[in-house]
Amino acid sequence: MSEIETATPQVLTFGCRLNAYESEVIARHLQTTGLACVVVNSCAVTAEAERQVRQRLRQLRRRNPQARIVVTGCAATLAPEDYAKQAAVDAVVVNSEKLQLAPWLALAEKWGATPHQARQEDPRKEQTARTDKPHKSPRKNLEIQQGCTHRCTFCIIPYARGDSLSVSADEVVRRVGALVAAGAQEITFTGVDIASWGAEWQLGLPHLVRQVLREVPALPRLYLSSLDPIALDGDFFALWESEPRLQPRLHLSIQAGDDLILKRMRRRHSVALLRRTIPALRRLRPGAAFGADLIAGFPTESLEAFQRGYDLIAELEIPFLHVFPYSPRTGTPAARMPQVPRQEIAKRAEKLRGLGETLASRYRQTLDGQAREILFESAHRGRTAEGVVVESPQPQAIGQLATRLLQSQESGARVLAV
Repeated sequence: MSEIETATPQVLTFGCRLNAYESEVIARHLQTTGLACVVVNSCAVTAEAERQVRQRLRQLRRRNPQARIVVTGCAATLAPEDYAKQAAVDAVVVNSEKLQLAPWLALAEKWGATPHQARQEDPRKEQTARTDKPHKSPRKNLEIQQGCTHRCTFCIIPYARGDSLSVSADEVVRRVGALVAAGAQEITFTGVDIASWGAEWQLGLPHLVRQVLREVPALPRLYLSSLDPIALDGDFFALWESEPRLQPRLHLSIQAGDDLILKRMRRRHSVALLRRTIPALRRLRPGAAFGADLIAGFPTESLEAFQRGYDLIAELEIPFLHVFPYSPRTGTPAARMPQVPRQEIAKRAEKLRGLGETLASRYRQTLDGQAREILFESAHRGRTAEGVVVESPQPQAIGQLATRLLQSQESGARVLAV
């Protein structure tokens, strides 16, 4: 890792798409306030994620003894006093404040920074202002909700971000329109639990998607980040079948493939639901890409339960897997359950990743010889609507949508990875 320049504001992001989106907001606040500090936007989804945050903080302090270091994000929100005591940390900003301008203005005043036309605004308006700015990438994340009302037994994030809170449909439409006007060609709706969007108004996520696509006709591609399988109801099926601009890829928060483990996780879906839902979605949009979040070695998971989950993923041919080795989070019910040995957890995670690599390679091979529209993110590299990264020998302008023949050999666009 190269040394961080202390005279230039830096935001280092750990964790999810939502954190990445929020880091853009924070970066703009640093510019506005004149703060030349390093901000670490932390993650607490696993014990390993938090270990990496703490390790990076120590590295930053060793390499930049004079730097101002601020830590924010979920790990800092769960234990603000602990982080404030660390020698590597000069200030802590919790999640409920990090998107507001006020705490950054306060730090600027404390440390003698010179604000640049700073003004106080509504936090959600501030987010909008940040995402309205052009960016070299034609793919942009957009937060549509925060928090989670459910309490899965393994998850600490609701305690760091609170209950679900949706951004209004009209405001989402406004933000999407601004992003498209600034050059975005693909927008990903992100949040902690986007499937819960609109619960405050007895509305569902399909309502939001329809309104956005209707009122922003210039948006070519819309992608939904990780979804709870229980939300894939008849209304979603109708949307999935009828709207081509909704990208033919779904990443599902499956977590396990055994009913007893799902119950102990306090998940709301069942194996039977997955067996019905995923093939039905495939029939409506043949060739669609599916992914899944999976936890390996959840407490009490027997070898037989693990194997049932492994076999389910193979049966449903879900190729693009995000595998998380289980790690206990203090304060969650799962941390008090009988634990699987760490070495065994690592073995199971590796086995699931191997299955994912095999299924992903098989899926990419199905695209050979087919024409696909590619959104170019650099002169020679882009993504299909299914999210497959491809390389083209013919240079294209960044942000251009161009149809190319996919081949894994010399000619056409070459499938690389997902």
